[in-house]
Amino acid sequence: MQRRRLLAVAAALVVASGCSPQDDEAPPSVSAPSSSASESSDGAREAVEAYVRALNSRSATELISAGGVEDQEWSRQEAERILADRGGRGWKIKDVRIQHDMGPDVGSARLLAEDRAGESLRDTFTVTREKGAWHLTVFTGQPAEPGKESAATDEPRS
Repeated sequence: MQRRRLLAVAAALVVASGCSPQDDEAPPSVSAPSSSASESSDGAREAVEAYVRALNSRSATELISAGGVEDQEWSRQEAERILADRGGRGWKIKDVRIQHDMGPDVGSARLLAEDRAGESLRDTFTVTREKGAWHLTVFTGQPAEPGKESAATDEPRS
């Protein structure tokens, strides 16, 4: 039940932030962050950097670690798909913006990187801190826990 509330609150915050009049390209306003906020941003940025290193080294193990998921068959398969699409291209980070728009342990990270050929990579991730470690939400195929059903995404039948 608590997980549902957290998801509902997170969804409400996402919707509310989408209604904001701020320009997406405007730099985030910075007003002397507290040391804990600065440490949070640093840890989240390190998670983004770990993701880019995993892509460049084509390491499924490092990608799984950056994603904060268990090293299992499903996560290995998804990591291989991600690496086949984006791995080994010599990404260099041009900009990372971290916003703790959903609390001190959940936020968003915007990544801008460029590969050796000059192709751009723009991506936005949810960043979460669990037991002190920051991770990116890059894995989408995580199986539901035994005994729990996942939410349906099909249209309701009449």
